[in-house]
Amino acid sequence: MSGPYPIRGSVVLPEAELVWRFSRSSGPGGQHVNTSDSQVELKFDLAATKALPPVWKERALERLASRLVDGVVSVRSSEHRSQWRNRETAAVRLAALLSEATAPPPKPRRPTKIPRGINERRLREKKARAETKRGRSARDW
Repeated sequence: MSGPYPIRGSVVLPEAELVWRFSRSSGPGGQHVNTSDSQVELKFDLAATKALPPVWKERALERLASRLVDGVVSVRSSEHRSQWRNRETAAVRLAALLSEATAPPPKPRRPTKIPRGINERRLREKKARAETKRGRSARDW
């Protein structure tokens, strides 16, 4: 594998806490497909990890609740024919998933008020447009 996968800042995915499982990929692939275990399933115990700060861990557990099975998040990759490339893809995907899940919540939106001048100008232009259209209809019968 090509090395540490950053989650956010200096926090990286800990290699020791990753559990890999390999199996045969489905679909066409010729003679090689029946003999090689190229599909990769990567599991990471999010509930028991010490690599993430407690605040991030709580945030990730809350946001990924629908994906977790007993506190473990899993990612599967089988789009490449090579097991090594599938390992890379799964690790990058897991890092991206954790990065998104540990992101701080967005700032709350401050409601703004439309300035009175803008609203008045919009209504003036609307009346002028209506007058123009009304002038086009010839109803003098």
